[in-house]
Amino acid sequence: MCDTCGCGNDEFTIHQPSEHDHEHTHGEEKHSHLHPHHHDHPHDHDHSHDHPHDHDHNHSHDHAHPHDHDHHHDYSHENDTDNSHKKVIDLNVNILSQNNLLAQLNRRFLEGRYVLCLNLVSSPGSGKTTILEKTIKALLPTRQIFVIEGDQQTSNDAKRIESAGAPALQINTGTGCHLDANMIQLALKKMEVASGSVLFIENVGNLVCPAMFDLGEQKRVVVISVTEGDDKPIKYPYMFQSSDLCIINKTDLLPYVDFDMEKTTAYARQLNPKLEIIALSAKTGEGMQEWIEWIGRQ
Repeated sequence: MCDTCGCGNDEFTIHQPSEHDHEHTHGEEKHSHLHPHHHDHPHDHDHSHDHPHDHDHNHSHDHAHPHDHDHHHDYSHENDTDNSHKKVIDLNVNILSQNNLLAQLNRRFLEGRYVLCLNLVSSPGSGKTTILEKTIKALLPTRQIFVIEGDQQTSNDAKRIESAGAPALQINTGTGCHLDANMIQLALKKMEVASGSVLFIENVGNLVCPAMFDLGEQKRVVVISVTEGDDKPIKYPYMFQSSDLCIINKTDLLPYVDFDMEKTTAYARQLNPKLEIIALSAKTGEGMQEWIEWIGRQ
């Protein structure tokens, strides 16, 4: 599924920002990436079975053989009237089942410790990290905050989070374009998340693949900004269908951009009538209190 966008890389790195002034120098761990790629070929033939051909296999192959020895077997021979031995492969099976199983384990682990886990997803540059910085400062007097940061490279955002006052763990996905439940499970083993705290997962900037990967969060929050255009929901429908809250950020720029708030809201609600929407400016603080109150209600 993700092979075409570079997610075939089976390695990722988890580290504390303070451990890596120079990226990937020490403390590096490489793990199996639980991607649902189709590397398990269902056509497992050992060529020892009896083909229902009416001729002797000891004959010369000078004639045009239907197999042509390229291993692309054709079972539609005219003499093969019994279809009972054929195996039908349903490509619509849930290829994310392994990820979903780990996500449920993550969810139970967090719920057992009364940890609210929010998965923040967006395209690059929407302002997720700035929102998180302001959120941490607003919540810290009353709540412990922990953050798992996802980026392909660098620990820049994790360092910003630590400067805001919250412990952060950085996951670098390499060529991967999203976090998955296996990465979060391993991160939770390295990060001692306190009971009763809030855990924010800032996903890799991408509105496509992260929509398909449950991480074990209680709520998914999609962040867009007014600089991205008002048709984001209909361009990336599954992300909005699978989210619980949509934050529209950078409202301080509305006078300077061509963005229709009502149109965006209508598009989003057409896709997901239950989707809550909060417009705010992380820069000026306008609307941030509504976001903080939303977190409190969860």
